[in-house]
Amino acid sequence: MGIFDRFKSQRDIAKEEIKEVPWHMLTEVSQLDDIVALSKQKHVGIFKHSTRCGISKMVLRGFERDYDFTEDDAQIFMLDLLNHRDISNEIAARFQVFHESPQFIVLKDGNVLNFESHQGINAGQLEN
Repeated sequence: MGIFDRFKSQRDIAKEEIKEVPWHMLTEVSQLDDIVALSKQKHVGIFKHSTRCGISKMVLRGFERDYDFTEDDAQIFMLDLLNHRDISNEIAARFQVFHESPQFIVLKDGNVLNFESHQGINAGQLEN
């Protein structure tokens, strides 16, 4: 701790704690085939996020705060539900996971390993 650290605001401290999460945007239904193929090499997560929902924003912030994986460990995708509901519907049909928002789905070897919604979502799902 440096001499000037005691003069930092809570906002400055919070900014330092933010980790850059390597999101990949899910914007085309055709990406789901690539995601399934990728899941045969490593864990893949899909975060279904509603940009107008306060709960979804809160859950997303908590997920990002706790995220501590490299792209060698896992790859994660962000789905903006307001702009891409068709992709969400295809995810529900293809993986047999009822749509919820927010929702996080973990895939490995083309299959759903785990899924959670709302406050049940956490970054640790990628390793469990």
